[in-house]
Amino acid sequence: MAQGSTAGVGAPTPARTSLPTVFAFGSMGVPLAASAIVTGLYLQRFYAGLGLSLLAIAFAIPLVRLIDIVFDPLVSLAMDRTKTPIGRYRPWLLVGTPFIMLATWKLLVPAAGEVSTGYLILWSLVAAAGSSMVLLGLAAWTAKLAVSYDDRSRVYGWTTALAVIGSVGILLLPIFTHGKIVLGKASSMPAIALILVIAIPIALVICTVFTPERLGPTTVRPSFSFSDVWKVISRPAMLRLVLADLLLTLGPGTTAPLYVFFFHDAKGFSVAYVGFLLVFYIGAGLFGAPMWGRLSQRLGKHRTVQIACVAYAICQTILMITPKGLFLPTAIGMFAVGFCASAFLVLIRAMVADVTDDVRLQLKQDYTSLIFSMVTTTTKIGATITVAIVYPILVAVGYNAKEGAVNTPHAIFGLEMCYLFAPIILVWFGGAMFFGYKLDAARHAEIRAALASHDEAAALESMTGPTAVTEAAPAE
Repeated sequence: MAQGSTAGVGAPTPARTSLPTVFAFGSMGVPLAASAIVTGLYLQRFYAGLGLSLLAIAFAIPLVRLIDIVFDPLVSLAMDRTKTPIGRYRPWLLVGTPFIMLATWKLLVPAAGEVSTGYLILWSLVAAAGSSMVLLGLAAWTAKLAVSYDDRSRVYGWTTALAVIGSVGILLLPIFTHGKIVLGKASSMPAIALILVIAIPIALVICTVFTPERLGPTTVRPSFSFSDVWKVISRPAMLRLVLADLLLTLGPGTTAPLYVFFFHDAKGFSVAYVGFLLVFYIGAGLFGAPMWGRLSQRLGKHRTVQIACVAYAICQTILMITPKGLFLPTAIGMFAVGFCASAFLVLIRAMVADVTDDVRLQLKQDYTSLIFSMVTTTTKIGATITVAIVYPILVAVGYNAKEGAVNTPHAIFGLEMCYLFAPIILVWFGGAMFFGYKLDAARHAEIRAALASHDEAAALESMTGPTAVTEAAPAE
């Protein structure tokens, strides 16, 4: 049987999720991705320009992310036990979105005299709490929206591509506004904040009104034990995915907190051109995410991730040696690296969705949200590690992050080494995690067939008498 085939294993192949449904569901990712660009790449420089030191930022951001790591498991435990007339995941989006909107405004439009390390920590925590509810809800919802091996690659590919539109759109604001709004400039932040707090609720309405929830029988215990976490993460496929996700986050993630500094001070581009270069990197995902999803239907998701890792290493090397100040070659290099990197999030999340089915079959309980919280947590750990390590190194080599500062060649060299050293090695290790990975298309089709039989029996029991479905011991 071909890697991507899922037919002929005893159960009818589920219908593919319609494109209108995919687009409605993916609409929420458009403003969230735009917000992530602003807060992830420009917020540190913005607050450094307002007077906070790099050491203060290097303390605040990792602290928030360390606390944020606790949010996802707690939210997931409640989410897996949520049962409302409007669904399991929809209420979490409705609750979490106002947190994101308020925090976005407070972070981007601080009042005079309010800027401090405590202020940055407080509103970053509010944003993190809202993001945990919304992003975890979207991730778990996707696993229920698309249930077949191939359709998950397709849906994750399309929703990632839609998110790219939001990222590219916010980066192209200088063009759309004829230079009146430029990311990274303090004077532009109120306008950017206004755009985001208008766009986010519009997308929320589209997503929650027009996306169905396909939930099977609820089989989660009302009480929680930390043994639940161990039972899930000790699954061989899940453990591989958690480690791979951490490495593939750390790889490209090491460049994110340094991006603006590196291309502005080391590569010699203006702040506006730095944003334009990022358009090529992120915009590549518009083409890359669906393409990697389609390729995985032929080769399998884990093999496709490995191919993307090799391609990423080659393209990142070429980008490293591109001469300073050459926009077109640098833009082409950024597109190539972004094209390769777009595979990681799409395929890892689709593979996690497959693991949720395996866990539900073996443990007879639905841990979908808890499972997704594990990979979102590794992503946050990776982001925390990168900020906590690279910013103190920049301080140690004498790099000055303030706008208009003149840095020594030694400081610029330190910046370059921070930006270029780690990504290739980490991505290679991430790809190596999938040697021997066994949850391919054929195995997943068997799992779906067994789940269909189990769900049918559970539905019949619910109509004829008290259900006898209880927690089962993990299969050996």
